[in-house]
Amino acid sequence: MTITITAFERSPDGGMGLARDTRVRWVLEEAGLPYEVRAVSFAAMKEPAHLAIHPFGQIPTYEEGDLVLFESGSIIFHVASQHAGLLPDEPNARARAITWMFAALNSVEPPILDLVTVRLTEGDKPWSKERMPLVANRIRHRLNQLAARLGDAEWLDGAFSAGDLVMVSVLLRTRPSGILNEFPSLAAYVARGEARPAYKRAFAAQLAFNTAQPATG
Repeated sequence: MTITITAFERSPDGGMGLARDTRVRWVLEEAGLPYEVRAVSFAAMKEPAHLAIHPFGQIPTYEEGDLVLFESGSIIFHVASQHAGLLPDEPNARARAITWMFAALNSVEPPILDLVTVRLTEGDKPWSKERMPLVANRIRHRLNQLAARLGDAEWLDGAFSAGDLVMVSVLLRTRPSGILNEFPSLAAYVARGEARPAYKRAFAAQLAFNTAQPATG
């Protein structure tokens, strides 16, 4: 059955690979699964047809036959669970890899997204200048903790897993702010993720998609 995912008709990042469809593309490339992409405009995301598959009116979504999923973490977990090489076979190692997926989405990503909100949607508010350094320091606190745990290791827990895929995807969102460069070990960790052939294919695909799509709002 054909896999279809949704993506912004034109991503706000202009194709830098920071939108969440890129991480879904990445896991599909790691699994060697072909897929199609359906462009969704910002207006269409709020219409009944899209809300029927994503109740919060966002991207990405995943459709395969009768299966419809939303939330990038859930999609990645589904694909990783079905295909070898993305989650360890040994039960405890598998559980730890899944834990890192949750940690990326629940402990590391929220302050990063908060900074994006402050910069892009609250930049004209009177409290924005005071709030921005507070949020940036929350990110630094989390990255300090993560860097301490990673140490000199190549990946978070042994071999590359879906936990690393999600964590690298989350950390990439700190690059525009320059914060990632303050943590050399994490910057190198992200670079290792970007060097994976599957990531390169995913990034190239989303970039080509963004540059090919007309912007309709």
